[in-house]
Amino acid sequence: MPGGRASPVLVTGLPRSGTSWVGRMLTAGGDLVYVNEPLNPQHPPGRCPGVLDAQVTHRFQYICDDNSAAWLPAFRDTVALRYRWLAELRTNRSPYDLARLLRYGTAFTLGRLTGRRALLDDPFAVLSAGWFARRLGCRVIALVRDPVSFVASWQRLGWTVHFHELLGQPLLVRDHPEVLELRRLATSQDRVSRAAALWRVTRSVLERTPGILVTSYEALAADPVPGFRALYAYAGLRWSPAAERRIVRACCRPSGRSGGGFAWSGLSRTAYRPMDSRQAITHGARGLSDQEAARVRAMTRT
Repeated sequence: MPGGRASPVLVTGLPRSGTSWVGRMLTAGGDLVYVNEPLNPQHPPGRCPGVLDAQVTHRFQYICDDNSAAWLPAFRDTVALRYRWLAELRTNRSPYDLARLLRYGTAFTLGRLTGRRALLDDPFAVLSAGWFARRLGCRVIALVRDPVSFVASWQRLGWTVHFHELLGQPLLVRDHPEVLELRRLATSQDRVSRAAALWRVTRSVLERTPGILVTSYEALAADPVPGFRALYAYAGLRWSPAAERRIVRACCRPSGRSGGGFAWSGLSRTAYRPMDSRQAITHGARGLSDQEAARVRAMTRT
C-alpha cells in the first residue's frame, strides 16, 4: 500500500485479543521498535511521559480531531521515536522506572538513527484506531477474537470493564452512539454479559472505521506463517527467511517445550509468551459453561 514503508504501525484490539503476540511477531523482521501500551492508564506500562508526553484520563481513551490538540504532538514524538528524557525523569524515578527509561530511551534513539519505525501495541487505542490511521498515517491492524474465547479469557482472569470509562467520554458517545447500549449494563454484576457487550460495541466501531485492517485472531493463529506474511505486506515490512524462522519457532512450539522462539519478558511487561498458536485456539472457551457460551453467542449475534 502507498506509504506503507514509511508508516508507523499500530496493533490494537480489545485486551486478550492477541495484540502483544502480533506486535512481537511483526518486530521479528528487525524493522520496528516495539512500544508497549502508551495509552494504558495504569503505571506501568502507561503514564510514562518519556514514551508519550500526554495525560491519559480514561481506559479506552477516545481521540479524535476535536480533542487532539495535546494528543497529536505527543504521538508525533512517539511514532518519530523521540524519547522525552527530562519529562520521564521529572515523573518517574523508581529503580524500575529508571531501567525502563534506559531501555526505551536507548531503543528510541537507536531506532531513529537506524531508520526503524515505531510499532505501537496498544489495546486501549482500539476505539481511536481511525484517528491513528488518518492523522498519524499508521498502518492499523485491529485484532478481533472469537467472542466466546474473548469472554472466557476475561472470566479466567477475573477481569471486568467499568462502562463509565466509555460513557463518560462525550466525544466517543457522539461519534459512536452504539456505546449508549452499554448504559443498561452499567450497574450489572454479570461479568459475562458486560464483556460480551464490550465485544459487540467494539466490533461495531471497528467495522465502520475506514483505513484499518480488521484481522481475525483465530484465522491468524490457525495458519500463522501465511497470515503474518500478509500482515508484513500490509505494514510495508520486509519478509525475510530470518523473520519466518523466528515466527515459526515462536508460534509453532509444542506445549511443554522450553527454549527456542522468543522469550520476551521483564520491562515491556508484555503478555505474550511463545506458544503453539494452533493448539491455543482449541482451548479458547475454557472457563465458560455451555449455557454461558450460548448466551455470549446470542448477545454478539455470531
